[in-house]
Amino acid sequence: MHISFLINSGYGMGGTIRTTYNLARTLAEHHDVEVVSVFRYRDRPFFDPGPGVRLRSLVDMRRDSAGYEGAEPEHALPARVFPRSDGRHPQYSALTDRRIGEHLATTAADIVIGTRPGLNAHIARQTRRGPARLGQEHLTLSTHSARLKLMLRDTYPRLDAVTTVTEADARDYRSVLRLPGVRVEALPNSVPEPDVTPSDGTGKWVVAAGRLAPAKRYDVLIRAFGRAVAERPDWGLRIYGSGREYGRLRALIDELGLYNHVFLMGPAHPIEAEWAKGSIGAVTSSLESFGMTIVEAMRCGLPVVATDCPHGPGEIIRHGVDGLLAPTGDVSAVSAALLRLMNDDALRQRMRQAALVSSARFDPAHVGARYEELMTDLVNRRGGALHRARGALLGGAYAAKDALMGRDFALQGGRA
Repeated sequence: MHISFLINSGYGMGGTIRTTYNLARTLAEHHDVEVVSVFRYRDRPFFDPGPGVRLRSLVDMRRDSAGYEGAEPEHALPARVFPRSDGRHPQYSALTDRRIGEHLATTAADIVIGTRPGLNAHIARQTRRGPARLGQEHLTLSTHSARLKLMLRDTYPRLDAVTTVTEADARDYRSVLRLPGVRVEALPNSVPEPDVTPSDGTGKWVVAAGRLAPAKRYDVLIRAFGRAVAERPDWGLRIYGSGREYGRLRALIDELGLYNHVFLMGPAHPIEAEWAKGSIGAVTSSLESFGMTIVEAMRCGLPVVATDCPHGPGEIIRHGVDGLLAPTGDVSAVSAALLRLMNDDALRQRMRQAALVSSARFDPAHVGARYEELMTDLVNRRGGALHRARGALLGGAYAAKDALMGRDFALQGGRA
């Protein structure tokens, strides 16, 4: 198969980029794979797409490049196809509408894959007849605005499939949007086996990593660790990442007198070596769309203490087997879970081994095989009588809509 991913930017360092490359690299072992980046902001991608993956861009935003297009008059005009309800809309323009449309109208791919709602809308509306159309959800339906949900309900029936990263979110898509004829599948993000020796479980460090953002609730982790370290002063906490919460967290550490036990380490790439120095992973978010850091820690041999927030931790951690779950926002429960692992070396070692085994199900080879099965079925359906019948049914209904464009935005007050 010729597989084509469409991504906002393949040159940055976000989680969607990393998971897209993990999947693309695996699929490229047996298929022709490309990643099409709408924007290009730097000369080289931050993450390596892999030797078998072609990366190209549609709009050059490198200011020092001879091909810089950020000052083009067309780029100053607002996007109409990329929906206003997608938070990235201000970045998009009439220029991106045209470039994406040209790409999708001429693609030779057997299947095109979008990686955010706005790009899924482009794929649904503008992909030429022939390729299968798959939209990925990297966040959650529950966190989308009402306006964005209306856009999804209006547009997604023209996709062949939607994938979510958790079964909980897939259930939401099936029950809330009820997309006729669209296959909704839960397929998790993948995490490769780390290139470091896993933790031996003896280092007295709790490790956390991620954006220093309010939803990550590092204040809960710091307060919980503060209570635990009063009993076990031989342990420390390292938090890796950067973000707008740094100042507030730094002040909280000082306020609680934990400056000799809790350390804001800044960002680290790659992070695997830092996980392996610890013995317990910690995630205290109020919301997770999946929980990549949980899987990363487990793949490095750390049992993880996590809050049982929507949607991912409960689908990754087997409570009491390879980690511990605590109620969201409950400082006492998180502290008790940390102490349980700190105080019981044998339990920590058992959970460490279990984490290594259970997290292997998120290996790119396993996740890629599930994607390959899905995509093969979609491509076969596209070429079969079932799809032709569906296309004839939907084609007339959408022909006038696409030609006039106005109906595309009817559910949003006449705007994209």
